[in-house]
Amino acid sequence: MRLLRHLFRFFIYSNLFIAGCAVLMAWQTCLLLLDGTIPAHLLPFIFSATICSYSFHWYLSADAGEDSPRLRWLRQYRWLHMVLFIMGLAGSIYYGIYLIDHWLWLLVTAFITFLYSAPKIPLPVFRWLRRVALGKTIFLALVWTHVTSILPPLMAGVHWQPAFTLFALSRFFLIYPICILFDYRDREYDRSIGIRSLITWMSDTAIRRLFIVCMLLFFVWTGLLLVYDWPISTLLLLAIPGIITFCLYRYSSTHFSDTLYYFILDGLMALSALLSWCLHF
Repeated sequence: MRLLRHLFRFFIYSNLFIAGCAVLMAWQTCLLLLDGTIPAHLLPFIFSATICSYSFHWYLSADAGEDSPRLRWLRQYRWLHMVLFIMGLAGSIYYGIYLIDHWLWLLVTAFITFLYSAPKIPLPVFRWLRRVALGKTIFLALVWTHVTSILPPLMAGVHWQPAFTLFALSRFFLIYPICILFDYRDREYDRSIGIRSLITWMSDTAIRRLFIVCMLLFFVWTGLLLVYDWPISTLLLLAIPGIITFCLYRYSSTHFSDTLYYFILDGLMALSALLSWCLHF
């Protein structure tokens, strides 16, 4: 059991789990929007880029004043995040070369990703971003939506369809409420170091209302896919993680365990993709 616990922590804390979630979500997009056609080199690029960006973010988080099992693990194995960052960067460059025709979209994605982690860089020019980081969580949700929902059809070169837009909106309004929960958990620490995000200045009531509105929009955009003859079974698969996320709001507002946030909540983003994969194979 102890070995399994260590392996589980390594899988989560090394960011292999979140990178796997990103790949699964992109695969599901290819299944639903491209009839299963996967653009060459896209999935390994997404895996490498996710490892690169998350390793960079967590490497900069080692000096956080908070205390949690993840941060204790991070301080012990900080060198591993640097190794994974370098490996992820190398993989991103290697596979990115094959996707060079889409350099503009990749550059925009990289820039928005950088904006999320930049306030943690210990230099005055980046510390200034802490005071204007109101949209940092929106940046993160946009990146996840762009990489896992928009890039696959763009790189496949198919004609953009209205259903693609609805699918991307559905995914954004699943991811953003999950990000709200993370920001709510971290808001006292963010306030203590001067990071001004949307959640740090909103009241508990306003945050709850924002969460509910976003979840309602998720169900609306998902339901509208019926207009384009998407099977009800597919829409139910897409809706399941939203239902669970909605039900977890009260609990996750008072319980902040690493397992809840980095395994269950992060995993909810890819749950419908995992269910699709199980049914597909």
